[in-house]
Amino acid sequence: MPSSELTMTRRNLLGSVALAAVCVTLPISLVSDYASAQELPQSIGDVDMTEVLKPGPLPDKALGDANAPVKIVEYMSMTCPHCANFHNNTFDKIKEKYIDSGKVYFVIREFPFDPRAAAAFMLARCAPENQYYPFVSMLFKQQQTWATAQDARAALLQMSKLAGFSQESFEACLTNQKLLDDVNATMQRGAGEFGVNSTPTFIINGKKYAGDMSLESMSALIDSLS
Repeated sequence: MPSSELTMTRRNLLGSVALAAVCVTLPISLVSDYASAQELPQSIGDVDMTEVLKPGPLPDKALGDANAPVKIVEYMSMTCPHCANFHNNTFDKIKEKYIDSGKVYFVIREFPFDPRAAAAFMLARCAPENQYYPFVSMLFKQQQTWATAQDARAALLQMSKLAGFSQESFEACLTNQKLLDDVNATMQRGAGEFGVNSTPTFIINGKKYAGDMSLESMSALIDSLS
């Protein structure tokens, strides 16, 4: 899908009912959940990691030591079920084993394929600084509640209030045109500069991987680099 077709506008933000959680993926053969811990996932291309890690339209939401030997940038969409599967079942274990121990520096980048995903990212950005990752985690765990709801705005408002939003701060966030423009620009940069066109896409030490990764696959890859 050409990147120009992916731009979200405030006019269509939360304006329609999403079909089952939207996610665009490529027919790339990846290591299955039953793969040996020693089997490495297949890269789909190389990118300049120095360029990837340069500041973009939005400040990076990162975890871990910026000097860690393994650097992971994940481009994801909040309505992508494969992204939800990774964050619900694998991410916390990777964080405990590698991020918290100083081996991995992990960055989330916005790549919304639909207006609801863009709205969810905006709300995560508007949450208190230390609540970004917990807010993203909550939205992934409740993805089916809001991504396919008839009234996505009401569903997202209810969850946002749990993170301390008021009706006023919720509306102010979703009508922030500058923030929406920056989310769009982050997506366009990923597509235009690094060839991202599916979610999740992981860029790990200069190599690009498309699709969900099991704990075993990502652990084997990190171990091979650290």
